[in-house]
Amino acid sequence: MARLREIKNRIGAVKTIGRITKTMQMIATAKFTAAGQRAEQSRPYARMINEMVRQAASNATDYESKLISGPGDKQGKDLILVICSDRGLCGAYNASVLRSASKCRNELIDSGDAVIEAAGKKAAAFFKFQGIEVSRMWSIGDAPKYEDVESIAQSYLDRYMEGEFDSVQIVSMRYHSVSRQKPEVTQLLPLSQPESEDEESVRGRRDVYDFTPDAAELLDTLLPTTVKTLLYQLFMEAAVSEHVMRMIAMKAATDNAKEFGRTLSRTYNRARQGQITTELTEIVSGVAALEG
Repeated sequence: MARLREIKNRIGAVKTIGRITKTMQMIATAKFTAAGQRAEQSRPYARMINEMVRQAASNATDYESKLISGPGDKQGKDLILVICSDRGLCGAYNASVLRSASKCRNELIDSGDAVIEAAGKKAAAFFKFQGIEVSRMWSIGDAPKYEDVESIAQSYLDRYMEGEFDSVQIVSMRYHSVSRQKPEVTQLLPLSQPESEDEESVRGRRDVYDFTPDAAELLDTLLPTTVKTLLYQLFMEAAVSEHVMRMIAMKAATDNAKEFGRTLSRTYNRARQGQITTELTEIVSGVAALEG
């Protein structure tokens, strides 16, 4: 009887866990849908900024900027921003990002010094456990706002232009599709050199721009905007990846809870059947003893 009661209690606990994971799956699905829409809406703006930078660069052949060429005096220090989540239960999301961050840090340490900053409590907890100092902790949440990300990007621009760091690397999860998310290291600063269009492609284009002010002055404004837009896009893709991986993890947990519940029900039925058989055998034996 005690074993039957224990199995029944476990069945109830598994059903409760299944209801919780199902609810978390539904919440993650709703957040994933909203985050995906925000990320999709921001892509045209990012593409337009990149197009404007490329057009301006093609008309400013002698343009030079620290944001592209890098700082003049090397300090031997590189900044790494690791973007993780504040909460768990999202599959291998945090583990994959932190593994890539550790690899990136080890590579940079070979040639200089690497300074770690974290966005997300899981990243800060990981580096604290590893005994690695986190110089700054940023709190963005799972729904990044452009104003918050812009302040981070501006801080990096100011510190980079002052020569505090040679480069700024971002380690985050990049969203490719619902079934594919991959941790990647993106160099935020210095920016890659904008590619100029060749003459043939220029002749084939109908849109020809006249720049006022001139292309060089325009690039002085566009390049910082490009940095801010890129960082915002990375935060957005990280948020989308977190939600989709939590959705998948909670769906798997819900399915496992259902399967485990069915297994416990079969075990309970067998145990109950065995108990009934034992009771019937005892009754029959007692009647036979009385008749004898």
